[in-house]
Amino acid sequence: MRSIPTLLGILLVVALRAQGPMSLSMQQAMDMAATQSYMTRNSALAVEVARHRTKEFTAIGLPQINGEVSMSNFIDPPTSLVPNFFTPGVGPEYIAASFQVPWQLSAGGTISQLIFDGSYLIGLRASKELRLQSEQDRVKAQADARAQAAKAYQGVLAAEEGARLLGEGVPLLEKSLRDATAMQQQGFLETTDVDRLTIDLEALKNQQRSFLKQGEIARAMLALTLGLPQGTPIMLTDKLDVLIDNPEEAALSEQGFDPNSHVELDVANTYARLQVLNMKNERSKGLPSLGGFFSHQQVWNGPEFDPGGKYPFYPTTLWGLKLTVPIFSSGMRHHKVQQAKLGLEQAEINRTATEQRLLATAEQQRLTARSAFDNYTTEKRNMELSRSIMERTSTKFTSGLATSFELTQEQGRYLSAQQAYVQRLIDLLIARTELRKALDLY
Repeated sequence: MRSIPTLLGILLVVALRAQGPMSLSMQQAMDMAATQSYMTRNSALAVEVARHRTKEFTAIGLPQINGEVSMSNFIDPPTSLVPNFFTPGVGPEYIAASFQVPWQLSAGGTISQLIFDGSYLIGLRASKELRLQSEQDRVKAQADARAQAAKAYQGVLAAEEGARLLGEGVPLLEKSLRDATAMQQQGFLETTDVDRLTIDLEALKNQQRSFLKQGEIARAMLALTLGLPQGTPIMLTDKLDVLIDNPEEAALSEQGFDPNSHVELDVANTYARLQVLNMKNERSKGLPSLGGFFSHQQVWNGPEFDPGGKYPFYPTTLWGLKLTVPIFSSGMRHHKVQQAKLGLEQAEINRTATEQRLLATAEQQRLTARSAFDNYTTEKRNMELSRSIMERTSTKFTSGLATSFELTQEQGRYLSAQQAYVQRLIDLLIARTELRKALDLY
């Protein structure tokens, strides 16, 4: 059975698709991924499985009732040899006799109850810890889905920004090519100058097409992250410059971090508690276990199949207790306890390592985000300067004050500056996403 959030998410997707293109802000995309992505839907089902597993284990200690009905018919009733006490000394020493009537019918029920078992009591606590662990895994899956949605969303915006920037340079280069062609036809320029500009224009268009293709791929990844069918039209409502200049995002690199609130440390703590329970469970296997049962049957036998007729049903009622006392296991239980102790030590080491790793990762991502912002600012300024130089050189070329080589050189530098800017932009977006994930803010 699907969980209610999953069903609501599916109904929302169906409704939005029926209305046309889906308009999503980045926050809406992250929220949708947290409930509708394939990863989070699987984790939600895992939580339900853990919930039922806990109830299943709880039921072991509750009364168990079993009913049984059986019918048998001896085609050839069993025959035994018995001493000939009818005519002793006369005839054979043993004679064949059958004491089994052909038909037998029985019906009854048994109630069993576990009274005491140390492993069961500890298992109850362990099942609750496992259920908590599945909840923590679901929270982690939601955080991962949010981070993936943010990366895909920003990837689309970054690719479209790259295509837009390169698109601005296409008209400028086309104008320079037209002017150069006219000057070449009038004999003021060589054919080589025109060819250089033609090559530059085609390279610029190819790069623009590459960014557009990257945008399509990013949209496909966004649909996959959101759990939507491929080809679902998605309209992104957030602007890239708004996301870049968001003061909350810029302040992430200065935000404090407490590893005790991180979901990964919660998972490590839960695993350590499970190892404690595992050690207690191995120790408890040396304790006695006690169970009780009550059974009642109604049995009928007869030469012909006529239950309840000439021959009545006869009752059989039984109750009892069963005490199992472990006495000697040739050291097997001792070694299992030792293994559990070592597992607990490993869990403690893992918990400490997780805490230190989270602290180190948070600090590393802070430095990466700061560096990415500085690089982005520098490349943005370089791109603006390169554009200004190229425009001035283009004006000089049209006036005959600059050669085609100089124009091509400046256009190449501008194209490289654009590519570097887009790459630094992507690096900044990824760095902030990874920092937010390291701080467990998703």
